[in-house]
Amino acid sequence: MATTTSASYNLAVPRPQVSARDLFELSLGFAAIMAVLWLPTRDQLIFGPIALLAPLFLVLLRWPDLSALGLDWQKVLPSLWILPAAVGLCASGILLAQELGTFHRLYQADLVHVGGYVLWTLYQQFLLQDYFMPRLSRMLSSDTAIALAASLFAIAHLPNIPLAVATLVWGSVSCGLFRRYRSLYVLGLAQGLLGLCFAVCVPDSMLHHMRVGLGYSQYRPM
Repeated sequence: MATTTSASYNLAVPRPQVSARDLFELSLGFAAIMAVLWLPTRDQLIFGPIALLAPLFLVLLRWPDLSALGLDWQKVLPSLWILPAAVGLCASGILLAQELGTFHRLYQADLVHVGGYVLWTLYQQFLLQDYFMPRLSRMLSSDTAIALAASLFAIAHLPNIPLAVATLVWGSVSCGLFRRYRSLYVLGLAQGLLGLCFAVCVPDSMLHHMRVGLGYSQYRPM
């Protein structure tokens, strides 16, 4: 009887399989993003859109439905609690930063830059949840996939150490939340709020205007 139960369990939970296509797309996507981050600004304007839109094309090639992508509006309501939780964390962070004397004004605090940043965090969540996580999840156990996805997310923010540490934590949390709620909108907005809070709470001498890659290394304070 024990043997039968064990066999049934193994059939019900198949081991992840390494796919050559998934491995190729993961490697290509991450290498392209890293390459663009370390290009000069002029070259980034040329190759950046290609590197960022290629994952979108590869995702859409598989014809996923809106629910799988986390774009089903019906999934928003159960996950809405994430936004006030993010606001609470931001308020706590700002109060702590004021107490420590590290709070400062946001660099380029106009609507265009703030709105553009939030749109960028939405697309970052798309890359993380809809491009990297599904491919990693098909090859690895769920927890290992989350850990690796968060690690890749953090590596992409080097050599900005404070931002890399923050994205490692947020990458793990957001992947777990997406696995439960499948709501890309809420996670993207939450990341935007937390990122803006991080930008005003951590000294700019450490964050370099939230830059990563070559831009971080070339930063010169005004």
